[in-house]
Amino acid sequence: MSEIPKILVVDDDPFILMSLEFLMKKAGYKVVIARNGTEALNALLIDPPHIVLLDIMMPDVDGYAICEHIKSTPSLSTTKVVFLSAKTKQSDIQKGYDMGADLFITKPFSTRVLKQQVADLLNAK
Repeated sequence: MSEIPKILVVDDDPFILMSLEFLMKKAGYKVVIARNGTEALNALLIDPPHIVLLDIMMPDVDGYAICEHIKSTPSLSTTKVVFLSAKTKQSDIQKGYDMGADLFITKPFSTRVLKQQVADLLNAK
């Protein structure tokens, strides 16, 4: 039997966190949540996920720094990063891709589209 994909959801907004956790669990994924950048970095050390759904603007460590950490850590080399952000300027989106993001989705977003994009990323090994 193959491993159930694990998704780390990182957002400082409790409502978004709860919604994404519910959505991804309902889609059949194992879900770990982090309420800030520090929790996310700890979660990455303990049990590396397949995908990280990552907010950018957080009070301690921002999403760009977390993405940079993931992409520069050999043990996390296969982890996909999806930014979910209210930042909609082209320069912010480009910075996300420059940091190594696999996808950048602006808030608000369609949950149906997000589920499909997560499935596509997991299937594109």
